Amino acid sequence: MAQADSPFPPSPFPPTGTTALPSPFPGPAQPPPPASPGPGLQPPPPPPFAQPVSTPVASVGQEAGGYGSQPATLEDIVRLAHERNHSDVHLGVGEEPRYRARGEMARTGWPVTDAATFQRWLREMLTPAEIDSFQRDKEFDGSFAFPFARVRINVLDSLRGPGMVLRLIPQKIATLEDLHLPPVLKKLSALPKGMILVTGPTGSGKSTTLAAMIDWINRNMTRHIITIEDPVEFVHESRESLIRHREVGQHTKHFHNALRAAMREDPDVILIGEIRDQETLATAIEASQTGHLVFGTLHTNSAVKTVERVLGMYPPQEQDAVRRAVSETLLGVIAQGLIKTTDGKRVAFHDILINTDACKDYIQRGELGEIEDIMNRSSFEGMVTANQSLIKLVEDGRVEGFDALAVSLRPNELAQALRGRT
Repeated sequence: MAQADSPFPPSPFPPTGTTALPSPFPGPAQPPPPASPGPGLQPPPPPPFAQPVSTPVASVGQEAGGYGSQPATLEDIVRLAHERNHSDVHLGVGEEPRYRARGEMARTGWPVTDAATFQRWLREMLTPAEIDSFQRDKEFDGSFAFPFARVRINVLDSLRGPGMVLRLIPQKIATLEDLHLPPVLKKLSALPKGMILVTGPTGSGKSTTLAAMIDWINRNMTRHIITIEDPVEFVHESRESLIRHREVGQHTKHFHNALRAAMREDPDVILIGEIRDQETLATAIEASQTGHLVFGTLHTNSAVKTVERVLGMYPPQEQDAVRRAVSETLLGVIAQGLIKTTDGKRVAFHDILINTDACKDYIQRGELGEIEDIMNRSSFEGMVTANQSLIKLVEDGRVEGFDALAVSLRPNELAQALRGRT
């Protein structure tokens, strides 16, 4: 692979392994070579800071992250991530492979990836038709199941060349108890109809929380559950409930098409992988109005901002009608984030809105700023603000105060609350 132009001028000295041209200027006299040690004499010791000329790849990997030499196959690269509980694998032409470990990008020290190696890795997961689709569209989303873990795939083109990100999805679905999620999530999951939104930025654990809620229904209730995802992530086996997975692009063409069809498929529970547009949202509201429990996700970082985003999908002339529909169908919003703990792991914090009668009234009137005050004083309803959740983590010694301030949407308010408590 061609090297980038160096910012330094070319060296006047010949490269190693070539014959130097004689200099036209006499140089200083050179000392004679050292004599061989005689009998009984030892050679002089090496300089104390001498370094090896080159370092093998395995040693570089151990220095960077203890990954050793690069595995031969993509499956082995993903297996290493699975064994170390890493969340993502980042691979790209012209780039050193990396992992995301506990929220941080971790170097492997492996050689940069060339085009032939990258194509070989792609062929381990994608069919020829899927590779053609990527080369045509310059984007590809999908999923693949290795024997030990499932991965969500995104392949992209970039300045250096193609790359891919693999998000690991555990085969074992964690329960609500395993994740230490608030008890109100179980109460919401048991409701017969309405809309529940689980929100947060990318990588905040939304899919894991949703999977735990669906798993609780699957184990404890006799429901028909349909999931519509792009791609399918956690795969549930039918237990007390019957569960069917549909993947956009493979089992259906569009979210809203599958969602509208689902209402004729006798479901009790519908999971929408992502509410991306007004049409999907309108169908989700319609489904929740007609006696279904609907779960959906949005990329928003607080409960109140989620309601604002939902209402903002509609034009001003439709605001009265949509505020009334949302106030009647919304059951709750679980906004989630992840923060580093004092032991180097990560833990979730939550911003939870339960749509009580008081909240419904404020949504109908469009006075969303008042809802935050209700959340602050309604812990008995299962509500909590992000700052309250962060304060509890700091007081329990699980999170450092400065880390909590870094992720808070209201850091000044949090700093005032923490003053004198820690």
